[in-house]
Amino acid sequence: MGYTLRILIISKECDPIDLGRRLVEEGNAVKYYCDTPGYERVGLGFGIKKVADWKRELGWVGKSGLIIFDYTGFGKTQDELRAQGYAVVGGCEAADRLELDRDYANDILRGHGLTTIPLHHLTIDAALKFIKNNRGPWVIKHNGYVDKTLTYVGKLHDGRDVLDLLKSYRKECSSVVIQKKVEGIELAVARFFNGTDWTGPVEMTMEHKKLFPCDVGPKTSEMGTLMWLDDDENNMLFQQTLARLKPFLQSINFKGKFDINCIINENGPVPLEVTARFGYPALDMSNVLFRPPMGLLLKSVADGTPYTARWHKGFGIVVQVAVPPFPYQGLSDRYNPEGLKIYFKQKPTAREMNHIHFSDVMKRGSKNGDSEYSIVSCSGYVLCVTGVGDTAEQARDKAYGLIEKIVIPKMFFRNDIGGKFIHKDRGCLQLYGWL
Repeated sequence: MGYTLRILIISKECDPIDLGRRLVEEGNAVKYYCDTPGYERVGLGFGIKKVADWKRELGWVGKSGLIIFDYTGFGKTQDELRAQGYAVVGGCEAADRLELDRDYANDILRGHGLTTIPLHHLTIDAALKFIKNNRGPWVIKHNGYVDKTLTYVGKLHDGRDVLDLLKSYRKECSSVVIQKKVEGIELAVARFFNGTDWTGPVEMTMEHKKLFPCDVGPKTSEMGTLMWLDDDENNMLFQQTLARLKPFLQSINFKGKFDINCIINENGPVPLEVTARFGYPALDMSNVLFRPPMGLLLKSVADGTPYTARWHKGFGIVVQVAVPPFPYQGLSDRYNPEGLKIYFKQKPTAREMNHIHFSDVMKRGSKNGDSEYSIVSCSGYVLCVTGVGDTAEQARDKAYGLIEKIVIPKMFFRNDIGGKFIHKDRGCLQLYGWL
């Protein structure tokens, strides 16, 4: 508290609304821009001022303020703003290419000593022919901005399920990226980079992308994440993944959060993809695990200056709470949740409110003087709930205990976030020597 900055957030779909709210609570003046249709009222009432043209706000934020970009695709603009002397955190043009072009990312990773899985970028018909001639479990992916629900991990060893799905994709896309399936534990390693060096602790995250418990159903953007932090520079996972990319990140002047998602087994980590930006809802989890002032941490990353971050030891769990039509926003004409209110069985304490992270929601006062929260987009994203504890079990209990107090018509969530780590993956990672 007491640290005042002017901060301008430029967003694609208003994902950093909760970050903006926390930055306001730290005493900063925050404005945000999002021009995606349907998100006009998101974030209203949280002390963040929405603006119609972010370029007109450059004079307001100034060279002493902070500009935050939250998504891939803004990289070139960020490079231009930095060249003009603005403090910018988020990414850069070269980092955008890492996420949008999987072949390029694999080339960079291999060039810095990481083992990668070959990628095959093929038309649908060519992919069908390739898999018929190379039977086995395959993974369907895509380059660029593509709906995550189109991603599929094959289950049958002869590839029949992948072949069937590819045939059905002829109406959805003209080409796909296919990759041989590798067995192991999926775990991401992330950390802030300030253009010169790493800042803050290493983040370990285990994402839960399938819609239903026990990893059943279609892929979503995310249903929940388990996270823990580590300040050991000799951490083996860090040294065999992110640490090797330091010269490359220096060469592109990357300033933001850099993440490599891996499959880990007894042979070590194998990168699956790069995320060179803030991830969601991992961002909500970071907002809780990192102790304030978050604005000062992000400003130091943008300025390229050292910063000693403070954070909670232990584990964090973040759970996505959604309503229909999530994850199929294209069904919003039939299932439109706009106007639904968020209720609480009992008024949350200030500490509990710190663990509720609103997404496509607005806030206003009610007749009895309490705050009223309403859904104001058709996406189905409503909020995330976090829990922090000394163990993963404690973090889970806190997150799900708080969810039990929330009532939203037709709300749903996965009730097993962190469960696979507790019951299986933790033991395997310890056995392999990675934890």
